[in-house]
Amino acid sequence: QVQLVESGGGSVQAGGSLRLSCAASGYTISTSCMGWFRQVPGKERERVATIDSRGATSYTDSVKGRFTISRDNAANTLYLQMTSLKPEDTAMYYCARRVCAYSVYHYWGKGTQVTVST
Repeated sequence: QVQLVESGGGSVQAGGSLRLSCAASGYTISTSCMGWFRQVPGKERERVATIDSRGATSYTDSVKGRFTISRDNAANTLYLQMTSLKPEDTAMYYCARRVCAYSVYHYWGKGTQVTVST
């Protein structure tokens, strides 16, 4: 049974940092494609960062240079290091997994809230 559990969210001031974690179980993250997404109430979900089975990463433009996606294969955990946080980064953050041969993310965590204040 695939499970994804996010943690590490919280409230920080602008310019601060947070590291989100996504503990995975039921499969091996090193052979999967995974991503971090975020959503603000009333807005569409946004893909923030992705990492594929080879370790190649991608980021949405608004977080490039500030966020880093990584994984610890031994711990079977995905991370999102967020620095220089801005109020517009405030959102619920979700990790998700897809089978790399497909484009749809089928497995999602329940999310962790990030709030950035001025």
